Amino acid sequence: MSRDYYGTLGVDRGASESEIKRAYRKLARELHPDVNPSEEARERFSEITAMYEVLTDPEKRRIVDMGGDPLDSSRGGGGGGGFGGGFGSGGLGDVFEAFFGGGGGGGGRGPRSRVQPGSDALIRVNLTLDECATGVTKEITVDTAVLCEVCHGKGSASDAPPAACGMCQGQGEIQSVQRSLLGNIMTSRPCPTCAGTGEIITDPCGECTGQGRVRKRRTVSAKIPAGVGGGMRIRLSGQGEVGPGGGPAGDLYIEVNERTHPVFVRDGDDLHCTIRVPVADAMLGGQVQVETVIGEALDIEIPAGTQPGHTVTLSGRGMPRVRGGGAGDLTVHMEVVIPEKLDRKRRDLVEKLRGMSHDAPEVVNEDTARRGGLFSRLRDAVAGH
Repeated sequence: MSRDYYGTLGVDRGASESEIKRAYRKLARELHPDVNPSEEARERFSEITAMYEVLTDPEKRRIVDMGGDPLDSSRGGGGGGGFGGGFGSGGLGDVFEAFFGGGGGGGGRGPRSRVQPGSDALIRVNLTLDECATGVTKEITVDTAVLCEVCHGKGSASDAPPAACGMCQGQGEIQSVQRSLLGNIMTSRPCPTCAGTGEIITDPCGECTGQGRVRKRRTVSAKIPAGVGGGMRIRLSGQGEVGPGGGPAGDLYIEVNERTHPVFVRDGDDLHCTIRVPVADAMLGGQVQVETVIGEALDIEIPAGTQPGHTVTLSGRGMPRVRGGGAGDLTVHMEVVIPEKLDRKRRDLVEKLRGMSHDAPEVVNEDTARRGGLFSRLRDAVAGH
């Protein structure tokens, strides 16, 4: 039985080339070996890729629509002919054709379609961390090929159908024969007059000179979701380059470039910031207000007896997750500030405090390290390595 090309890709028999392209990309994102390393996914990826290549080749798709199977080598290309006796395009049939004049097969692969799908386009946009956190709609100026508004992609000024190329007689390629030690070698190359399409526009459109497309600067509205980060891409389907002959447009990818923030440092979905705590507040406790990237004011409590390097983590106060499911954390790092110079009044107060204290400087050893502090943290960090 012939393969179900359309069903495998999940499209209707009358699907356009752009619909087939979108369906293939959706499946490829799920089955690509870099995403799904299973053997079953690898086989499925190879299968859908082969079927996609068939359905985007006009001649092979015609064979499928006639009930044939271009991938079935046991039946000589599905009964459609022209596939080198069942070895497929680029196989042994092409080798014999190149060296011995085609073996009676009568020529090469034939003309390619004048209408081709367009390429994808990429543009980068700079966003602040605040815009990444809340999401934003950007009006972006792009310069791409668009459909000609005069001929609507036909390329003809009078809507007349293309005529067969007189240079290649509609074959799309020019063949030449050269003598060699192995005999006559036949080579083929795309026709320079029609660029391999086998047809020419007899009355080219004055706006696009027969190309069916023109370059134009336009504005595209891009909705960028909350939680995006540097290097991420947003796809705008069908907003890329229109193809030759007015073919379906590719996609436009918006790549995010995230600017650095004066307060926050981003680590994935988590945010970090540092607050400077005067020594008095570190000893007695206090409070500081932090404004988040979404404009929310948070009161951060400074516990009495705060030590240098103390952190406070606020769950769910970081960056929203771009695919949903809450947000990351906000970690506040506390930097205790010891004054380098004291005036006489403050020095007298500190001297009184020292006189009231029973503490004295000491060398830290394993016994005293049990009380915590920098030594124990260093020891644990070294032990962890």
